[in-house]
Amino acid sequence: MSEDVPTSEDVPTVQKRNGLFATCTARANAMVGAVANGLSVRARLLTQAVRAEYWLARKLLPDVYSNDALICFNSHAFMDDPDFQRAYRRGARALGDNDWYQWHWRVHVGLWAAASASKIDGAFVECGVSYGFLSSAIMEYLDWDKLGKTFYLLDTFAGLDPRYVTEAERASGALERSEEHLRNGFYVDSVDSVRANFAQWKNQRIIVGAVPETLAEVDAETVAFLHIDMNCAPPEVATLRYFWPRLSPGAFVLLDDYANRGRDEQRVAMDDVASELGVQICTLPTGQGLLIKPPL
Repeated sequence: MSEDVPTSEDVPTVQKRNGLFATCTARANAMVGAVANGLSVRARLLTQAVRAEYWLARKLLPDVYSNDALICFNSHAFMDDPDFQRAYRRGARALGDNDWYQWHWRVHVGLWAAASASKIDGAFVECGVSYGFLSSAIMEYLDWDKLGKTFYLLDTFAGLDPRYVTEAERASGALERSEEHLRNGFYVDSVDSVRANFAQWKNQRIIVGAVPETLAEVDAETVAFLHIDMNCAPPEVATLRYFWPRLSPGAFVLLDDYANRGRDEQRVAMDDVASELGVQICTLPTGQGLLIKPPL
């Protein structure tokens, strides 16, 4: 998932701007499979502070969508769709039913791309799984085990691998942020709860380790859907290069971090690869990027 999560600097900014700061209460809702470790108390407080900004926008501008770095005046009727709601709830269960992501529009895009890709020959692949919110939502949405496809889920499940972080990313503090997110619960720090979360589905395979080292463990001959969300450029570039020849015509590639603020290193790197491949990436206001493999 992208790192548009709060840091310790966000609290005074929000307090000064609108005077809103919500305290956090503990939640321990049961989930089928496993309960994620959850956020630390400090991280919950920081998250509540940032959410106050979105709440204020919704109060001042009724009927707008306001969450996840996006304020939109257009219709977001998809949120009333029972199938979307069901899928989103299942995604949130990967977080222990405590949805600190609040990324409805990004999930909507992911569900649309996955539903379209379900009609195309090939497996589904996600590089950068974390707790498994989006992939869980997709599998629920598509009634996964009836689809006849395998979902490959690749992650270190331990934050960024320093070997695959650029000098510019190091200089920007990427490794320190990764360690902080592991400590406060924004990043998953163990594969055990992830395995339990996905245990309800048979047609999935969790692959633990650093990309690009683990890419060869995906033994699918063709791929219909590829979601890339690793928060640093080298493994994302390697993933797109590796899978491009395997992508079926019309296959969907969704880049989670592509247009996020502070992600210029990833955006430029992916643009360079796309240019070499003769395609363009569509920038989405959600912060995502979208590619569709052209027909032969």
